[in-house]
Amino acid sequence: MARIVERERKYSGDEGFRLPDLTGCGGVATVSDATALDLDAVYLDTPDLRLARSGYALRRRTGGHDAGWHLKVGAAGGPRTEYQFPAGAADADPPAELVGLFRAASRGTPVGPAARVTTHRVERRLLDDRGRVLAEVAEDTVEGRDLVSDERQAWHEIEVELVDGDEQLLDAVEARLREAGARPVPVSKSHRALGTRLAAAAEAATTDRAVAPVVDYAHTQRDVLIGNHPEARRGDEDAVHDMRVAVRRLRATLRTFRGLWDRRDSEGVRTELRWLGTQLGPVRDAQVMAARLTDAVHAEPAELVLGPIVARITERFAADIATALDELGRALDSDRYTDLLARLDRLIEGPTTSTADARWVTRRVRRAVTRADDRLDLALAGRCPTRPGEEEDVALHEARKAYKTARYAVEVRQPAVGKPADALVDRLKDLQELLGAHQDSVITRDVLRRQALRAYADGENTFTYGLLHARQATAADRDVRDVAAARDRARRGTVRRWLKG
Repeated sequence: MARIVERERKYSGDEGFRLPDLTGCGGVATVSDATALDLDAVYLDTPDLRLARSGYALRRRTGGHDAGWHLKVGAAGGPRTEYQFPAGAADADPPAELVGLFRAASRGTPVGPAARVTTHRVERRLLDDRGRVLAEVAEDTVEGRDLVSDERQAWHEIEVELVDGDEQLLDAVEARLREAGARPVPVSKSHRALGTRLAAAAEAATTDRAVAPVVDYAHTQRDVLIGNHPEARRGDEDAVHDMRVAVRRLRATLRTFRGLWDRRDSEGVRTELRWLGTQLGPVRDAQVMAARLTDAVHAEPAELVLGPIVARITERFAADIATALDELGRALDSDRYTDLLARLDRLIEGPTTSTADARWVTRRVRRAVTRADDRLDLALAGRCPTRPGEEEDVALHEARKAYKTARYAVEVRQPAVGKPADALVDRLKDLQELLGAHQDSVITRDVLRRQALRAYADGENTFTYGLLHARQATAADRDVRDVAAARDRARRGTVRRWLKG
């Protein structure tokens, strides 16, 4: 499998458009002679076009230098990750490894031919003064056919794809193309070929305006979840993190605004989202802890690092990460996972079971914020509302989780409220990060204690573990002192007045 990050922009021009001279654009010294190619691509999708609607494009292409199976993930016009697999002459179905990458987008449903796009391409390379290829410019004459409706279209477009160039080059080329009459095209070839059916699907998913912000927010988090599936499956740290946060946001949204949906259905989906979070959590936690401890050791003077500390940390967390990734892979390949996504679709794409207005939404947001405030006040007073008698660390962790829920609730209203909501999100994020740093120190101290016990049993020096433990305890005390000031900033009337509306 080959994996590349594709950075390209697309344009259309009126009949008679001619490609302008692009020398001088962003370091372009020369333009190569043209090369003609004929490309034939069959795009596969589910009957309801789940891949295309999720920002995926799956095709089997012949012709060109990269013939075979291609899976693209991401919206046209921005960076897209492309996975390429070879294809035999008789291969009608994508390989199993590729199917695993788009399984979330398809919801486990089999895919079949959806559209065919044939392209006559005239390609040129943009080179700098050393002969390095900065970008490729393709003039495409395209014919697209929806294989279900038999709708056909023909169009002309220009495609500029970076090789060793940068975004400044793309900007310079775009300016030159616009001067010549070209216009940006915001959709891919496959989306254009399937445009009528995609538009019908979007129209069918319209939502009552009053609750649209809530539903739109849930849709966005669902799409983040699915868009990060391929890279999370490969263990990419950012993708695992983004999936985990999307799960948290979805669970929080279904709880904060639970009156919009059938209670049994929404709670069932929340339970399954919690399961998914428990599969993502061990991977991310081990990745973060390994980096955190390694950075802490490197921050100490060499004379205070006694024993093979970094080696022991690396050994311990490499094994933890490998085990967690295996378990995550099995979860993402399971029917339980695709069933969860299908249930989530039905919940947030179907009609809500009750009516609500903007004031109801705002009241729910206010309730989430007030609940978090109450949790923090109890924590700072030394009481834990969910586990009476537990120590302050647990109470502060409960407050942190409540502020996450509150922040996500405020995010729902951000587009409509604007700057006051933006400010409140920032203040809640500050609180959440301080409480998070405190919780990280609690977990880190526990890990250091257990690592020290192992080192002691192996006859190794444990001095550095104790030193790091003390550093974490000091940092935790500082964070708790800072929480009170952050709480006061988050409660100022200028950022909360809109919650009373």
